[in-house]
Amino acid sequence: MKCPDVVIIGSGVGGGAVARQLAPTGARILILERGPRLPAEPENSSAEAVFIQQRYRAKEEWQTEAGRRFTPGQFYYVGGHTRFYGTAMFRFREKDFEEIVFRDGVSPAWPFSYTELEPWYAEAERIFGVHGRAGDDPTEPWRSGPYPHLPIPHEPVIGELAQRMAAIGLRPFHMPSAIDLHPGGTCVRCGTCDAFPCRIRAKGDAETRLIDPALQYPNVSLLTECRVTRLIADDAGKNIIGVEIVRQGEREVIHAPLFVLSAGAINSALLLQRSADSRNPRGLANSSDCVGRYYMNHNTTGLMALMPGVNETRFPKTLSVNDFYFGADDDREPLGNLQMLGKIQEPMIRAKHASIPRWVGRAMAHHSIDMLVMSEDLPHAQSTIRPLANDAVQVNWTRTNQDNHRRFVDRTKKLLRRLGAVAVLSHPFGVETPSHQCGTVRMGADPVHAALDPLCRTYDHPNLYVVDASFFPSSAALNPALTIAAQALRVGDHIARNWFGRERENVRPIEM
Repeated sequence: MKCPDVVIIGSGVGGGAVARQLAPTGARILILERGPRLPAEPENSSAEAVFIQQRYRAKEEWQTEAGRRFTPGQFYYVGGHTRFYGTAMFRFREKDFEEIVFRDGVSPAWPFSYTELEPWYAEAERIFGVHGRAGDDPTEPWRSGPYPHLPIPHEPVIGELAQRMAAIGLRPFHMPSAIDLHPGGTCVRCGTCDAFPCRIRAKGDAETRLIDPALQYPNVSLLTECRVTRLIADDAGKNIIGVEIVRQGEREVIHAPLFVLSAGAINSALLLQRSADSRNPRGLANSSDCVGRYYMNHNTTGLMALMPGVNETRFPKTLSVNDFYFGADDDREPLGNLQMLGKIQEPMIRAKHASIPRWVGRAMAHHSIDMLVMSEDLPHAQSTIRPLANDAVQVNWTRTNQDNHRRFVDRTKKLLRRLGAVAVLSHPFGVETPSHQCGTVRMGADPVHAALDPLCRTYDHPNLYVVDASFFPSSAALNPALTIAAQALRVGDHIARNWFGRERENVRPIEM
């Protein structure tokens, strides 16, 4: 596309939602995606291919501040990380938008309330086709309407687990999930959803729900396998005038009057820093020195509860528990969320513990109920993302709220034993798993302490928005996808009204 009106960098939830909102305006929209379309192939549902061969993981190396090098769980495809996510679509709680004081730090308030985002949460749930049921979760915020679809029924083992939890006084609820599993839907409950790409496009991901609908409009274009190397500001260092890309070995600059950066929390922060110039020596949008700081990624631990009976569940991500989200009677600090993991298979065990014989791994997976314990990670100024020479990346993650998380893990292990587990094994996720990365270009009401205003426009550059999880001031203790989508829809609506007006809304999708 020549002379686009807006360039969107990244095709994940943030960039995709903005593109979908802007498509009907008639504005010429160019979406740039670093990766290709992910092919539909048998390996999509092969645990051997996904976990042992790491067929889809990005071939890049990062390092910690101490110099330890590792291959991160990064995925560069149309749709971003949602191609591999577990379909969890939680709204943040009302209190998550307010300041919460922990013994280990402060979870800061957001520059707007839950009430302001609620209509966009509802719209995001509609677009993604979220299943759920209001009224069961003791911490859930108010809603303007029901979920678009009924909750996904528990399979027998998970249903029995829910009943046992309820019998001891807990309030388990149906986890809100974005899969196409309802009358007329395409989901076949295949058993490879969480951490796998969906071969039959039945997962509510950014490609199927945002990018492809936007591309039905003649004014929207997508350029894949296109790496953005820097943004270019004008001579005054104020307005962004172009974006430099490398595609098929060729370097070029694309000019536009408006830019939306949605490359993911880590890569958006890196790109802004790598775009430093004489007027912006610390990088673009960085007069506050916030860009690349306050990295958050949740404290998460996977648990395998080994049960006497066999667990043949195919899609277990239907159950969640928030009874301890804001604390418990004997523990007043917020602990977090408990939810099911996708069903663990033997190659997943072997990928982390190669010494375990395969027959042992198969037996473990055959008898396990698999859960994720998730606690909030607090923003810390020394948790940083920094670019190094030769496109290298340094991640300095100062862990916070670890004591609360350990207590939550111990409490959950005891709970699972009470519910019948013979043994409970644990695996904490570390810096190698940046699945819930957020906070690196945070928003706020004060430009001295934030890079973005409450509508994700950079304070330093009036024609640059940053719309992905990097805008999060805090991480809460819930999966971030729905909150990114809701805010991106809100920002897209703002851009449509203030940059392109509504007089061009008569543009229609291409007839297929």
